Amino acid sequence: MPTLSMPSSLSRREALRLLAAGTGGLFSTSLWPQTSTACAMANPPQQDDSMRRRAIPSSGEKLPVVGLGTWQQFDVGSSETARAPLKEVLRTLVALGGSVVDASPMYGRAEAVMGALSDALGLTDEIFAATKVWTRGRKDGIRQMEASMEKMRHRPMDLIQVHNLVDWQTHLDTLRDWRAEGRVRYTGVTHHRIAAFDQLARVIRTTDIDFVQLPYSLRTRRAEEQLLPLAAENDVAVIVNRPYEGGALFRAVDGIPLPEWARSFVDGWDQFFLKFILSRPEVTCVIPGTSDPEHCHSNMRAGYGPLPDEDTRRRMVRYFEQR
Repeated sequence: MPTLSMPSSLSRREALRLLAAGTGGLFSTSLWPQTSTACAMANPPQQDDSMRRRAIPSSGEKLPVVGLGTWQQFDVGSSETARAPLKEVLRTLVALGGSVVDASPMYGRAEAVMGALSDALGLTDEIFAATKVWTRGRKDGIRQMEASMEKMRHRPMDLIQVHNLVDWQTHLDTLRDWRAEGRVRYTGVTHHRIAAFDQLARVIRTTDIDFVQLPYSLRTRRAEEQLLPLAAENDVAVIVNRPYEGGALFRAVDGIPLPEWARSFVDGWDQFFLKFILSRPEVTCVIPGTSDPEHCHSNMRAGYGPLPDEDTRRRMVRYFEQR
């Protein structure tokens, strides 16, 4: 596959056309049949298709519904061998309509790697950069957030979230000031444990935040009971983490074929899992992590085409739980 360097001034649609031209200009059907690694990037969606986008309730700005998580996958060294596939992942994300990349100081070198690679690709301005603050105390929080902006090469930062609610009141006070000053565009809170859902609910009800990030999947649906409706009621955007539960969902269906009735809207288990999540209208964006460009390409397909209705969602749950 040829290496294409796309200047930051290109729109995502222009980037898509450039990528298609560099790979022979081949287009698939809107459902994107399964492709091999060699030809995956030669089959972007048709030019009249577009990535599904949803509005951030507090502003109306629309975000692509499929983004990228960086935990573990982007915590690599500086060698070209280690970073080359991640560079292709970022290129794929943007070329196929994505923009949201989520990192954290907790993720080792992920922030710096993401910043360096997006800059090398000329895609910094195409990326909606989200990171977190993960420390205690106002001064340490400010130092950490400033370091994150430097590493990710984003000023202002698009989104800073309080990671796992650590000293959240202190950091949200700082972030409200920063948002007013234009140093950060959006603020939020995160957690990866269901046990924290009651606390997340209290934060959503009582504080001024733009985003909440939480775990939600086909198997772990607790967020449907309270947090998703509550976020919608309070005009809070939702980012979903751990959509595959660290790969556990794939292990649960290992060797099991995708049901024929699902092939009208997905062509792989990854899209099956992601489209279940995206069929909840409260979800703004889901951020599957990967270091594999082909996997990224397949993940992005979940942002295109039809989503399951309520009857189909119930059928998806029954099919999965019977495995």
